[in-house]
Amino acid sequence: MWEDFKKFAIKGNVMDLAIAVVIGAAFGKIVTSLVADLIMPAVGILLGGYSVAELTYTFNSAELRYGAFLQSVIDFFIISFSIFLVIRLFTQFKRKKELPEETNEPVLTLNEQLLTEIRDLLAKEKAGQ
Repeated sequence: MWEDFKKFAIKGNVMDLAIAVVIGAAFGKIVTSLVADLIMPAVGILLGGYSVAELTYTFNSAELRYGAFLQSVIDFFIISFSIFLVIRLFTQFKRKKELPEETNEPVLTLNEQLLTEIRDLLAKEKAGQ
């Protein structure tokens, strides 16, 4: 069982997935910092110094902090859009890399076409004997 697990864990797909998780977590931190430190303060400035994260609704002694929820929703959309853009960029690079270069067939003259046909007929006749 241990050998099977080692084979599974060492496969390229598992290693790629582990690397993607680590990079994704780091990328998430970068985008979260972007949102928290740059975008949301700019939105607060546009709203006249009002912070979305501090929006609350108090009912009796209960305080509903819906602003923190809105902040998380905004973070989610910005992070998911950023990841979408990065993945789209990588897939475009991959598509360009995978496309085979077009090979132009040489244009044969009439004599060359006839000689090719004769060669093919002779090869078929020889194979038939």
